Amino acid sequence: MSRNIEFEQRNSEFIKKIGENNELKTITKEWFSLSSKFEYSYHFTWMGRPIIQFPQDIVAMQEIIWKVKPDVIVETGIAHGGSLIFYASMLELIGNGEVLGVDIDIREHNRIEIEKHPMYKRIHMLEGSSTDQKLVKEIYDFCKGKRTIVVLDSNHTHDHVLEELRLYSDLVTKGSYLVVMDTVVEDMPEDFFPNRPWGKGDNPKTAVKEFLQKNDRFVIDAKVHSKLLITVAPDGYLKCVK
Repeated sequence: MSRNIEFEQRNSEFIKKIGENNELKTITKEWFSLSSKFEYSYHFTWMGRPIIQFPQDIVAMQEIIWKVKPDVIVETGIAHGGSLIFYASMLELIGNGEVLGVDIDIREHNRIEIEKHPMYKRIHMLEGSSTDQKLVKEIYDFCKGKRTIVVLDSNHTHDHVLEELRLYSDLVTKGSYLVVMDTVVEDMPEDFFPNRPWGKGDNPKTAVKEFLQKNDRFVIDAKVHSKLLITVAPDGYLKCVK
């Protein structure tokens, strides 16, 4: 057995144990709940733009992008544009690919900062609802014949995310990923999101669960969230297997 294979097997064994360790899960949940009170995810940037993601999920997406080497990364939800910049910088390193960001309201100050960024050369942005049929067709035309990763990070209600899953899953081909952010909402206390239309029982994770009951092309890549421990997307890293 080569050292590389032995290293990978040892890692896989420990990752599995991490995912099964209830003490670690409890500590992680407590840490997540407490850190969120200080808006932990808002304190990081990528190449100068606020990314509003946990560093752990950024690393996970880096691994996926490097492995898949997509032609296109589609993300619903733009905000400050940090994720778009991050994806574009990864594709720049690979030497191929474009990023397509969709948001119902691209704030002018954010658009200006994104458009003047050196990574903008690989970025396209569309304004409108991610579930608008006309916009969805435009996205499908853009991605036709291209290896695509899809990241859903817009409205986090069950109905909206489920509709996005239905609309965008066909873009993803075998071996690539459909990533659903903020599934962690389901794991938070009942009153954790008092000013949001989503919460326990109505969120991305409940949408993923319903989606997977009727779609056998995707499986939860449990290895990702097991090794991360701290992630906004537990059960949200979906690998296309068909």
